[in-house]
Amino acid sequence: MEYTTLGATGVKVSKVCLGTMTFGEQNTEADAHSQLDYALERGISFIDTAEMYPVMPRAETQGATERFIGSWLKRSGKRAGVVLATKVAGPNPNLHWVRGGRNKLDAANIRAAVETSLQRLQTDYIDLYQLHWPSRNVPIFGASAFDPGKERACVAIEDTLAVLGQLQQEGKIRHIGVSNESCWGVSEFIKQAELKGLPRIATIQNLYNLTARHFETSLLDETCFREQVSLLAYSPLAFGQLTAKYLDNPKAHGRMTIFPANWSPRYMRPGVLAAAAQYAALARAHGMTPAQMALAWCYTRWFVGSTIIGATTLAQLKENIDALGTVLAPDVVAQIDAIHASLPNPGQ
Repeated sequence: MEYTTLGATGVKVSKVCLGTMTFGEQNTEADAHSQLDYALERGISFIDTAEMYPVMPRAETQGATERFIGSWLKRSGKRAGVVLATKVAGPNPNLHWVRGGRNKLDAANIRAAVETSLQRLQTDYIDLYQLHWPSRNVPIFGASAFDPGKERACVAIEDTLAVLGQLQQEGKIRHIGVSNESCWGVSEFIKQAELKGLPRIATIQNLYNLTARHFETSLLDETCFREQVSLLAYSPLAFGQLTAKYLDNPKAHGRMTIFPANWSPRYMRPGVLAAAAQYAALARAHGMTPAQMALAWCYTRWFVGSTIIGATTLAQLKENIDALGTVLAPDVVAQIDAIHASLPNPGQ
C-alpha cells in the first residue's frame, strides 16, 4: 500500500480509500465487516461513508452504512488505526426523510448530522467531515452546465464554516472537506476561511474516472494544487461500466441492473458505453482487465490524493486493491488520451 497526506493537515492516509455506500443495500452487515477486515489487512487506513448511505437512498435503509461501520469499530477495537470520513447531506427535496427534509448546511442541521453520525459510528470524533454537495445552486450528479435560472436561497459559506469550526473546537470533527464542488466553490471556501479565521478545507471529493475527466479542465486541478486541497476521486469505475461487465453481459448483477434506470442515467449514455468498450479493448490488448487499467490510471494521476473504491464481493475488492501495483506503459497512457480526445467526458 502507498500513503499520502491529506492537504496540509499532516494526516496520512492510504492511496486507496474504502468506499462503503453498498453497505446496507447490496452488502449485509457481515459482508461489510469482512470487507473492512480485509481492507485493513491490505493496508487501507482510510474509510469513507455518508449519513445518507446506502445507495440507492431510501428512508428504510438510511444510516445503515454508518451503523455497520460503527458495529465493526466496536467489535474490532481498531478506531485509532483508521482515518474515518463521513458526509452531511445538503438540500435535496428527494431526501425528505433525512432530518425531515431540513437539510440546509446551517448550524442546526450540521450539528444534528454530526451528532447522529457519531452515534451510528460509535465514535467520539470524525477525522474528516465533508459537505456532500453544496447548499447553493451548482451543477452536480450528471448536470454539466450552470443554470442561473435554478438559483435558490442558500446558507452562506462563511456560516457553514463557522459551525464546522465550533465542532472542531469541541473535538467532534478534526478536518473538513467538500464534495461535488466547483472551482468557484473551492476558491470561496478558501477565501472565507482566510478572511474570517475559519477552518480551511483539506479535501474535495469529486467524480473522476476515464469517462469523466472534467476535474482536469475546470481549473480545479490547479486550484487544488496551489491551495493544498487533496482530490478524493469517487466512482473510478463509472458504476461498473469501466469493468466491462455490462458490456460482456448486459444483465450482469450490479447497480446498473438492480437500480431503476433513471437513478443515474449518465452512465447509460451512448458515449459512456462507446468509451467503455474502447477502454476495455485497450486493456485486454495489453493483458489487463478493464477494471485494472481504469483503476491503475486513476491511482497514478498526480493530483489524486486517494481513490475511493467500492465492491460487493471480496474478490472485487481484491482486484481493485491489486490494481495499485499496475504500471501503465507510456504508449497505453497515450492511447487512453486518444480515446478521451475522441469521446471527451461522456460520463460527466
